[in-house]
Amino acid sequence: MGHREDLLEGAKRCLLEKGFVRTTARDIVKESGTNLASIGYHYGSKDALLAQAYVALVEGMGDEFEGGEGQITGAPGSLERFGQVWSNIIGTMREPGSMWRLSMEIVVMGDQLPEVREHLARAQREAGRGLIPLLMGGREEDVPDEAVDTLGKFYVTLMTGLIAQWTFDPKTAPTGQELTEGLRQVVAEATRRR
Repeated sequence: MGHREDLLEGAKRCLLEKGFVRTTARDIVKESGTNLASIGYHYGSKDALLAQAYVALVEGMGDEFEGGEGQITGAPGSLERFGQVWSNIIGTMREPGSMWRLSMEIVVMGDQLPEVREHLARAQREAGRGLIPLLMGGREEDVPDEAVDTLGKFYVTLMTGLIAQWTFDPKTAPTGQELTEGLRQVVAEATRRR
């Protein structure tokens, strides 16, 4: 690995251990075995590096969202699949030291981390694009922008709410089955009122 990759891996470890605000450039250098000048050279700033490290951590969760081979058996777009996928996502929030607390740190401390917040705001749109095929089937590269701006935003909003609930009070946070039942009730009522 070169300095760029070493910095990214070191930054990921620092984020999981200390979060955004408490991680210093020196922490990253120590963890990565590189030097301070490497951060500026490869990423421009510590905050830009931390933002990319966070995005890389989230992207690495994709396999866990799918639950491994054969875990998602529901048909694309079905309530069964909805429940299976959200149960898998929630499973990543249950783990001690879940990386999702970093998302809440950005929400709360965002004004103090403008570069990180800006980078993650751009990445949020792509998160919606990635969630759509996971729940609805198809390929990420085929998801039209109109779907990202509607269905993608819906899924990201649901995800952000789940992260907040699991960070705040994991004992009462919803399960995938509870979310599915809630959606079932919304659909039933909307269909009944047609």
